Amino acid sequence: MWQSVGLTLLVIVATLVCALLFMLFGWYVVWQLFLSKFKFLRELVGDAGTPQAETQPSETKSERTASVPTRNRPRTARQRVASPDSTL
Repeated sequence: MWQSVGLTLLVIVATLVCALLFMLFGWYVVWQLFLSKFKFLRELVGDAGTPQAETQPSETKSERTASVPTRNRPRTARQRVASPDSTL
């Protein structure tokens, strides 16, 4: 009789452990493939690692406008006069 009670408890505990391991593995896979991309969720979990896109410094607006080729931007009168490459 005690053997059947012990066996029943062992089966229940083993089932709970297997279910917990399956849930943890599923969470890990979903985190790696999808959820880690959201900054809000990373902050909630307290994840110190950041994706590749955030480790690179972001451009400020002035840097983005400075990288635009000058031929595409309209020149002011002062820039047209002071420009050394003009062919006047």
